[in-house]
Amino acid sequence: MDIIFKKKKDTLVNEVVAKSTDPDQGVEDFKAEIENCSLGQKFITISPECIRCNLCVKECPVNAIDEAKSTKPAKILDSCVKCEICAQTCPVNAIKVIESTSNLDEDLTYELNTIKVPHRTLRMEKIDVNKDKCNSCGDCIKFCPTGAIKVSDEDKAVIDLDACIGCGACANICGEDAVTVIRRVGNIFKTKELMVDDDKCVACSVCEENCPVDAIKLRDDNIIFSKDKCILCEVCSKKCPVGALKLERLSNES
Repeated sequence: MDIIFKKKKDTLVNEVVAKSTDPDQGVEDFKAEIENCSLGQKFITISPECIRCNLCVKECPVNAIDEAKSTKPAKILDSCVKCEICAQTCPVNAIKVIESTSNLDEDLTYELNTIKVPHRTLRMEKIDVNKDKCNSCGDCIKFCPTGAIKVSDEDKAVIDLDACIGCGACANICGEDAVTVIRRVGNIFKTKELMVDDDKCVACSVCEENCPVDAIKLRDDNIIFSKDKCILCEVCSKKCPVGALKLERLSNES
């Protein structure tokens, strides 16, 4: 998905003036000057296609996702660190990683680009319906992404094992806890790399203080970086005051 919005700079200036002027105060001849600039941001969002499996909630390393209910999809919270693990995990590609770029010159150009994220493997190892608990309500059918569940009149839920992908949406939605699923999620793909410039580092400890998973330590003014712990989020690279840490997306994954 690539979307581009454009607005004339003069229109933007007029809007700023209109919002900044209080007619009740009698302020006149207010002028706004906006310098040319460029701003890039990344955000992650969950679309209405969410199947309520809550795999993203389970796999989020910083608990930054509000779990889905039958009445609402999961939601990315403000504490998200942009590691993209949730997007890799979603079995139906309902989680989108989007880069936005705003450039102000003669026009204001705003671009939205969806980043292609590889998806981890998901395997169903075992699934079972407790016939004594199942009340044949059919709620599980509503969110099954492959149509693997059937509930005939007054019959218990039946699952087509060949069609089931093991997402667990049925187990999460079932109000009677009649469905149990054992699933296996594959390894996380490495789509980015954290570059450390020791020459720029000033040993300020900002990276260590802000790392959400304790992957960076400062010892004797040297950065000790744990690749096993690092989730390749954007926190340390964004917080570093001297640009000694840089998160680069691998070219074959962008």
